[in-house]
Amino acid sequence: MICIAVANQKGGVGKTTTTINIGTALAATGWRVLVIDLDPQGNASTGLGVDRSERKRSSYDLLVGNCDVLEAVIPTRVPRLDLIASTVDLSGAEIELVDIERRAHRLDIALSAAPEGRWDVVLIDCPPSLGLLTVNAMSTANSLLVPLQCEFFALEGLSQLLQTIERIRARFNPGLQILGVALTMYDRRNRLSEQVAADVRAALGKLVFETSIPRNVRLSEAPSHGVPALIYDHRCSGSEAYIALARELMTRLPLRERAAA
Repeated sequence: MICIAVANQKGGVGKTTTTINIGTALAATGWRVLVIDLDPQGNASTGLGVDRSERKRSSYDLLVGNCDVLEAVIPTRVPRLDLIASTVDLSGAEIELVDIERRAHRLDIALSAAPEGRWDVVLIDCPPSLGLLTVNAMSTANSLLVPLQCEFFALEGLSQLLQTIERIRARFNPGLQILGVALTMYDRRNRLSEQVAADVRAALGKLVFETSIPRNVRLSEAPSHGVPALIYDHRCSGSEAYIALARELMTRLPLRERAAA
């Protein structure tokens, strides 16, 4: 499986929106996709239309060993897209994992037991922190997708994230690669957005995706309807941007992994 962690320690940068819409776009191409909601707020689960009453097993249960992957999986309204949902229990997981052996690899261990060929790609929606939940995601993933809001403090936060990635490589997952940085909430009318985008591209070069995700009210409305924006309004500028970003993302995946899918 291709495993991609969607991470940034800053909140409100579009991690969840990026996760569910990229997942939907990949599923639309025929890929079998699993989204893992690793954020205690559970926004990815809500955005994919899974009510809290339906979350009998969750990513918390997976991490602490209460169930296996298949027991935790919930089908979504999106064809070929499955979900491991989040519940409020996940907020206490970091404390509970402290005394558990190989606590930084709990998600990796759980996913390794999944039936071979069940999914082509796994997308992990990380919480807005660099705690043990995010460490588990990065220790599991082959690649990292970083949504970056076009705002003044973007580069400062990115610097901290890159330092964390280096520590993860050194201690837990030497094969972790940055798949790319996606500029989100981009407003062409705003000079600040243009300046931040230029600064990020100057600093990171080709690591930054060509596609930028615009500010778009339809992207904000979609979660309240329990569907990704690509289903809620596939013609809006936000949906079109995520479709373009998914195409670009697929070209960056290793040829061997794309062929296997």
